[in-house]
Amino acid sequence: MKNQLHLHIPESSKLWYRKQMLSDAATMDYNKGYNLIFQGYHNDTGCIDFPEEQWKKWYNWFVCGKPERFYAYIVRNCDNAFIGEVNVHKSSDEEWYCMGIVLESTYRGRGYAIEALHLLLTETFENLSALGIHNDFEKSRTSAIKAHLSASFVVNNEENGIVHLCITREQYFARFASSEYATKLSK
Repeated sequence: MKNQLHLHIPESSKLWYRKQMLSDAATMDYNKGYNLIFQGYHNDTGCIDFPEEQWKKWYNWFVCGKPERFYAYIVRNCDNAFIGEVNVHKSSDEEWYCMGIVLESTYRGRGYAIEALHLLLTETFENLSALGIHNDFEKSRTSAIKAHLSASFVVNNEENGIVHLCITREQYFARFASSEYATKLSK
């Protein structure tokens, strides 16, 4: 890992950055055309409205929701610039976490996704004690698949053009964790 990034849990007043990302058509391009049925989603661009009057409720539910949820900005160390976001939330069976990662379009293709995924894995496995993490998206998103595989996710399944990737607690600790954490896992 290059140590170019860190995760930062924003204060509610700094959700302007999330709003900015969600309204950027180039960043949200991956999300367009899904015909999602909720207020504020724009099918033609994939953008999502995030008005300031929604920030407090969203913040209290998502950011203050540990250990069921975790949310953070991805921050570049050299200049403390926000470059994206990561999140996890417990799945309905409460044994696995589902995750998300979004990098601003201008920061894609620079290797940041792999490092950000490593940081999210560390947070989820070492601080939230997750049993596993899952993500899924279209098979056509080859850069996203490559980043996940580089971060030690494995393809669990593929159906209807959707790739399902996962990494278990055991896989994470076998690959990344210090001997201190590996010892905790074996107990």
